[in-house]
Amino acid sequence: MNLDQLYICFPSQKECIILLEEVRWRGLPTCPYCKSKKQTSSKTQKRYHCNTCNTSYSVTVGTFLGNTKLDLQKWFKAILLITRSQKEISSRDLANEIYVTKDTAWLMIQRVRKARTDYTEFLDGLIQAIDRGNYKL
Repeated sequence: MNLDQLYICFPSQKECIILLEEVRWRGLPTCPYCKSKKQTSSKTQKRYHCNTCNTSYSVTVGTFLGNTKLDLQKWFKAILLITRSQKEISSRDLANEIYVTKDTAWLMIQRVRKARTDYTEFLDGLIQAIDRGNYKL
């Protein structure tokens, strides 16, 4: 998939979340805190309530994509740019590509680099799913 097709395949946050749920949970949400599969989905937002430990969570909790206010489309584009570049992409170049500040781009680069070691399986699965279009929408 080229970068121009990214926003066509993932036009909203909802489609990005569906892909993340498929990559991370294989479609069966699991609480990141207690690993329970007993949850109730929220009707207003794409979050879940664990019926075992009584916490609320989303698919990004406990991943390198957690605690961010950026759209997942920007994250997907950044991930592809960072992992595909022949040499390391600069924070200025990434900032210009995805329309964020240089500091935000730098933080994104750091998170993706750290994810290469801490979340290898999740990151690889996400890259493959985005790249090959292996997602259910």
